[in-house]
Amino acid sequence: MTSPIKTHRNGAILEITLDRPKANTIDQPTSRLMGDVFAEFRDDDSLRVAILTGAGEKFFSAGWDLNEAAEVGGAGYSNDYGQGGLYGFPELPNLEKPVICAVNGYAVGAGFEVFLNADFTVAADHAQMWLPEAQLGVAPDVGTFLLPKLLPTPIANEILMTGRRLSAEECKHWGLVNRVVPQADLMDTARELAAQITASAPLSVAAIKQTARLSRHMSAAQFYHGLRNGDFPLFTKMMESEDALEGPNAAMEKRTAVWKGR
Repeated sequence: MTSPIKTHRNGAILEITLDRPKANTIDQPTSRLMGDVFAEFRDDDSLRVAILTGAGEKFFSAGWDLNEAAEVGGAGYSNDYGQGGLYGFPELPNLEKPVICAVNGYAVGAGFEVFLNADFTVAADHAQMWLPEAQLGVAPDVGTFLLPKLLPTPIANEILMTGRRLSAEECKHWGLVNRVVPQADLMDTARELAAQITASAPLSVAAIKQTARLSRHMSAAQFYHGLRNGDFPLFTKMMESEDALEGPNAAMEKRTAVWKGR
């Protein structure tokens, strides 16, 4: 039996493909496997960025496997989706490396919600995203939590309560997607973005991701207090690193040397 998760190392980039015909749905065993893959990515110092995509051109992911949902009675909150939660990375502890979602087709239900948890998203121009749960007599869980934080309230409510499909361009308009490109350019675009990230210092990228996450619900006063109090460990580690201690001029010289060498 072939694995539903395909991985490919591309230098410092790990490409992860969900391959569960016909619609790239996610079940508990697959999610647990994805959690293990993302944990290995987290712990491998030679890897800097992960790209998650779906096999084929029609579905990025149609969400939770409905056959499994019928078997467990829809009690998704008590199920074992592994160390990183559904799709392997949204709840993975200490994942301070960026994850890019390359949305190659329909992103439905949890398939929509997962790219909301990514650090970056690129989408094929034919992709569509929607949350059908309210039309089926239930409510989106992660979407209900995240969308009102990311979008104006009327727009979030329309998406959540009507199940309206969004085009990739609409998602870009509302800031849910970084770039929209033809299907043929999708993975190359994701790789280009990943390469731009890897051109930055790894500790700086990790410090940005961790500090943004830890300070998300803080007031400005709480943030500055935490900054001075060392409450953002990777920010402190970054500031105490060799590059930071050498000062901005040394850092600029290193950066110039890097660019001249390209």
